[in-house]
Amino acid sequence: MNHSQQRGATGRSQVRRAELIATGRTLFADTSYDALSMDDIAKQAGVAKGLIYYYFKSKRGYYLAIVEDSVAELVARAGGDTDLPAAERVRRTVDGYLHYAEHHHAAYRTIVTGGVGSDAEVLAIRDAVREELVATIAEGAYGRRTVPPVARLALVGWLSSVEGITLEWIGAPGVGPADPAADRPGRARLGALLVRQLRATLTVIEEFVPECPAPPVPGEAARP
Repeated sequence: MNHSQQRGATGRSQVRRAELIATGRTLFADTSYDALSMDDIAKQAGVAKGLIYYYFKSKRGYYLAIVEDSVAELVARAGGDTDLPAAERVRRTVDGYLHYAEHHHAAYRTIVTGGVGSDAEVLAIRDAVREELVATIAEGAYGRRTVPPVARLALVGWLSSVEGITLEWIGAPGVGPADPAADRPGRARLGALLVRQLRATLTVIEEFVPECPAPPVPGEAARP
C-alpha cells in the first residue's frame, strides 16, 4: 500500500469512528448506559459488533469516547471568538455554552453530572472540562488563563451555579425542557441573566483581588 492509499484508509477509519460516536451520542441520549448492550449498539449502528470493539475495545471505552467527543465540542463552542473584546467574548462564551446544552441534553447532563455512576474516568473528564471552562472565562475577562486563588474560587462558584441553572433549564431526563412559551426563558434571556451574574462576580473579585479588574461593560468608558 502506497502513502496515498494509507492516508485514504486512515481517513476512512476516522470517518467511520466519527460515525459510530455520532450514533452512540444519539443512542445514549434516549437510553441509559446499562440498558444498552453491545449487540443493541451494533444493530442500531448497522455494523458488526466486532467493528465497535476494534475502534473502542469495550462498551466502556465506547462510552468514554462519546463523552470526550462531547466535551471537546462543548469547550470548542464555549471558547471561540478569541479576537473579540473581553466583555463580548464573555457573552459569546456563555451563549456557546448554553447553545450546546440546549441542543445536546443527554451529553450535557453526562458532562456535568459525571455520567455512569461514579466512574473515575468520566469524573476526571468532567473535572477537566470545568477547569478548561474556568480558564476560558478567566482569559475572556482578564486576558490570562491563570488567576489568584480567590478569583478562581469565585469563578468556580459561578460556574457551579451555571451548571445547576442549565440543568434545570433543559429539563429533567425523560421529561424534556419546560414549555418554552410558558416557563422556560429563551437562550438569549438566560444568557443575559448568567452574564449579569458573572459581571457581579467579577465586580466582587475586583474588590478582593484588585489586580483582577472587571472588564468594562460594552458602551461604558474604560476605567483609568
